[in-house]
Amino acid sequence: MNNNNFCVILSGGRGRRLWPCSRHDFPKQFMDFFGTGRSQLQQTYDRFLKIIPKDNIFVSTNDVYASIVREQLPDMPEDNILNEPIYRNTAPSAAWACYRISHICPDANVIVTPSDQAVINEEGFFRNIQDGLNFVTANDGLLTLGVRPTRPEPGYGYIQMGEHTEYEGIYKVKSFTEKPEREFAQLFMASNEFYWNTGIFMSRVTFLRESLKKVLPVVFRTIDKDDINISISEEKEYVKENFPRFPNMSVDFGILEKSKDVYLMNCDFGWADLGTWHGIYEAMEKGEGDNVVLDSDVILENSSNNIIRVPKDKLAVINGLDGFIVAEHGNVLLICKKEDSSAMIRKYISEVEIKLGEEFT
Repeated sequence: MNNNNFCVILSGGRGRRLWPCSRHDFPKQFMDFFGTGRSQLQQTYDRFLKIIPKDNIFVSTNDVYASIVREQLPDMPEDNILNEPIYRNTAPSAAWACYRISHICPDANVIVTPSDQAVINEEGFFRNIQDGLNFVTANDGLLTLGVRPTRPEPGYGYIQMGEHTEYEGIYKVKSFTEKPEREFAQLFMASNEFYWNTGIFMSRVTFLRESLKKVLPVVFRTIDKDDINISISEEKEYVKENFPRFPNMSVDFGILEKSKDVYLMNCDFGWADLGTWHGIYEAMEKGEGDNVVLDSDVILENSSNNIIRVPKDKLAVINGLDGFIVAEHGNVLLICKKEDSSAMIRKYISEVEIKLGEEFT
């Protein structure tokens, strides 16, 4: 393993698109959705532990989830959990991680990854990661991993490839579109120029830090100097006081859409975003009637194309449903059409919080 390679797992999201099973007090990345015995965060950690030294793996999360991360990853060094005092999306998370890593290893390569993804072919994944690390070691730029779309999915980001580089399978990025309408997603897919954005990207830590400085306030300017040595506890206290000054900005918006030095790698490891019901449905093996049943006891009749998850102590008997989500958790039962469900679920969450409060979300 190369000690210059680091990984940051983003695990602070609230997982609202998988409501009602994913709740604000225990979101999806900490759940064992599929009955494997490991949560999505744990599976992501296990995967990168095979190629990145344990001490070089960090988890970025929110203060309210730090205890869950410690419980699920007991072997992770305490200081490798970057618990943020307030939710501020992925760009501020990457900024703090880059600050920490650059002071550990100024020549570091950094992989930033979501915690809620399925990787079908791990050997192919490791091969793509290594090729990507070789690229960013030799080139200034941000390299994002893309996969060719298999359906016009409006819930994903799309990256348009530009001119080919001298590296096999790596292109300049021409454009980036976040969550297009379905008709545009269909056009993107038909063009063969667009790839799904996996959300996994990598860069030399120096390039990523400089790119983030251009779009974010200089929150770290007081302590971000080579001649100032502060302890981890002092750094955390500083972050606690100053992190709220960051805008709520994603790396996609701050860098992918603005920087000229962004590249796309065409990857073939088999990928699915497990952050939406529709994404999980597409990723999972289908049963009779093309239904997906997630670790649940269900009797199905005259039903097809559904995704179902109910508590272990419940039995679901379903007749005559086609293309639905049936999900129950705690005090909420959700039954809604599966297609483009993310927008509907956001609407339902807002209505429920206004009418009934956060007890149900």
